[in-house]
Amino acid sequence: MSEINKLKIFNDPIYGFISIPNALIYDLIQHPYFQRLRRISQMGLSYLVYPGANHTRFHHALGCMHIMQKAIDVLRFKEVSISSEEENALYIAILLHDIGHGPFSHAMESSIVEDVHHEAISLLFMNQLNIEFDGQLSLAIQVFKGEYHRKFMLQLISSQLDMDRMDYLKRDSFYSGVAEGNVNSERLIQMMNVVNDVLVIEEKGIYSVEKFLMSRRLMYWQVYLHKTSLAAELILTKVLKRAKELTQKGIVLPCSEPLLFFMQNKITIETFDSKNLELFSQLDDFDIISALKSWQNQDDFILSSLSKMIINRDLLKIQLTEEKPSSDELQVLKERFSSENNISIVDTNYFIFKGKIKNQAYSKAAEPIRILKKDKTIEDVVEASDQLNLRALSKSVTKYYICFPKQLL
Repeated sequence: MSEINKLKIFNDPIYGFISIPNALIYDLIQHPYFQRLRRISQMGLSYLVYPGANHTRFHHALGCMHIMQKAIDVLRFKEVSISSEEENALYIAILLHDIGHGPFSHAMESSIVEDVHHEAISLLFMNQLNIEFDGQLSLAIQVFKGEYHRKFMLQLISSQLDMDRMDYLKRDSFYSGVAEGNVNSERLIQMMNVVNDVLVIEEKGIYSVEKFLMSRRLMYWQVYLHKTSLAAELILTKVLKRAKELTQKGIVLPCSEPLLFFMQNKITIETFDSKNLELFSQLDDFDIISALKSWQNQDDFILSSLSKMIINRDLLKIQLTEEKPSSDELQVLKERFSSENNISIVDTNYFIFKGKIKNQAYSKAAEPIRILKKDKTIEDVVEASDQLNLRALSKSVTKYYICFPKQLL
């Protein structure tokens, strides 16, 4: 294929036209590992609450690359030197930052692959692609791992004000219809600068930063931690856990080969070799949905009941409280459910459980968002802001939840 044919454009509902900067980026996008992201939903099971939230991680990764192009243009205009190798490394690192996500994103991390985070799998994919592309991803991997000497490059990819957050807030707000999340990423990017290889926001952009942090807080409560999508994700985690338990007892469950492999084997980051990575790359949302459709007709009461809940959107009841729910309260519900459905108290843990969620829009413990004042001094946004609510946003808010079947009400 001629080089010229690789300079394609995508039409994106958020930004309009997105251009592919060069042939290497085109080839990475065309790779099966990246094309798989078309089959991974960006917001997991949130579409059960917000029917429009069906966009994919493929969408999001391209959006991140697009705003990275804008950020590089702004920084170069402000005389920050970025070589063409560094530019390409930034494009590759942001494009592939989410490539390690499993089906329905976070439900997989706690059930199918044991405590292997998507960032670690993203790195495995990047290393594998680096072999296939003759070392052309080496600098991108260095930046992604935070090992490159120019600190601002990692901040553009992973920080409290990175291209990833800017895109997903704007995109998820658009597709869910929750207007509160619509951040002004164009303004934020225009206000970026670099001082001593550290990313800063010029003082006149401080209100845009405040709006960004507020949007993030509202999106977490209204969308990402919405109690119904939280219940759905917890149920999915329990379904996969149960399926894995039954499979390891020798019960054969209908599902795709890659999903069966991960249910039969305990895969940790140490055992994640290239063969396992290849199998993981064949997993997507369709494997899970297809399995749930089959499992709802299985003999196992737990597996079939939980699978039906997601397929028919008839979920567990979830109650959020400010106080920790008592174990006695749970025990009463468990005993009742156990006798009504003829299952053991241990098995009721699949239907009746508690936990907690946290929301912190800005962390003072993490890398701060730095504001470049007019007198050239640099301050943490919380100190620089005249808004008292930024102090409140940097406090972690915890809520507790309890899940149980509706018939116990």
